[in-house]
Amino acid sequence: MATPRILIIEDERGLVQTLSWYFTREGYETLVAHDGVDGLRKAQTHLPDVVLLDVMLPGADGLTVCRELRAGDRTRDIPIIMITAKSEEADQIEGFAKGADDYVTKPFNNKILLQRVKALMRRTEGAADANDVIEHLGVKIDRVRHRVSIAGKKLELTPTEFRLLECLVRQPGRAFTRHQLMDAAIGEGQIVLERTIDVHIKTLRKKLQGGGNGLELIETVRGVGYRFREAKMELV
Repeated sequence: MATPRILIIEDERGLVQTLSWYFTREGYETLVAHDGVDGLRKAQTHLPDVVLLDVMLPGADGLTVCRELRAGDRTRDIPIIMITAKSEEADQIEGFAKGADDYVTKPFNNKILLQRVKALMRRTEGAADANDVIEHLGVKIDRVRHRVSIAGKKLELTPTEFRLLECLVRQPGRAFTRHQLMDAAIGEGQIVLERTIDVHIKTLRKKLQGGGNGLELIETVRGVGYRFREAKMELV
């Protein structure tokens, strides 16, 4: 199974740092957001395996983020654990009503939280295994073996190209901004120019064209960024 991704949406930076360190040590790929709007964007872009979601957040509160994730076609099945200082039964009922899978109150034990995360992932293990291999328009991405092929022909990609292609293929038809692609492929906090993504896209297009299917698979969205072709062109 590929390295599980966990997204921590929490505005208490000390807690975020602690949880990020802990889950990284336990073998998780950890993403963080300090407000609801950024958290929702990262969930939609990175499609994590689990979301740890605080209720009281700036920008958009956790209940709103939870509702939006459950309304999205590609995010509705992501397991969500609500984290909050509130312990009243009514608050927990509201969280579950919005689609939360589990609910923990502060302060909590990290080991117990880890077990809850693992339990949720076991419940969705079948879907997670299916997500280890992504295939669209002849492009096949195997996250476990870190391999990419097109029409059965293996492609040699750099790690950055691999992450960039995975981000695009996971959500065909969706337009990503250059900043979103930089976050997904290069990582947050890295000082890079938008032109960097353009260069990676250019080389990635050449390698995909080598697959010989004749389609321009990565499309430019003027004024926005790039998207992966959603479907083959129909002949008229």
